[in-house]
Amino acid sequence: MAKTFRLELLASDRPFYIGECEHLVYPAHDGLMGILPGHESLVTIVQPGEIKYKVDGEWRYCAISEGFAEVRSDYVLILGDAIELPDEIDAKRAEEAAGRAKELMRQKQSILEYYHTQAALNRAMNRLKISKRHSHEI
Repeated sequence: MAKTFRLELLASDRPFYIGECEHLVYPAHDGLMGILPGHESLVTIVQPGEIKYKVDGEWRYCAISEGFAEVRSDYVLILGDAIELPDEIDAKRAEEAAGRAKELMRQKQSILEYYHTQAALNRAMNRLKISKRHSHEI
């Protein structure tokens, strides 16, 4: 069995990573999804969170907003609205976005507006969490 599979992490504005991968973990709708070479084929939704992937024996980390993943035995494609390295995240901007979303959540909104605000808050909090967790690795 192969020891790696081809991984393509594509953000809406750029290719983030294209290359070989030994192990991948990403946030799916019902929890973390772990992928190794030879995994069964599937398509899943990717939730906002942290992706970690192992290349040449070292774990790499990035933040992803929402997206989807296509998994095949020798290839994984993850398309995300935004994918960022921890050191690319502007923590001050993410804190401001979280503050704006929290303020909006206190106001009367339609159900649709509430869900959009909740999603914005989740994205901002995810970016802050990943930025702070990996800031010592930069």
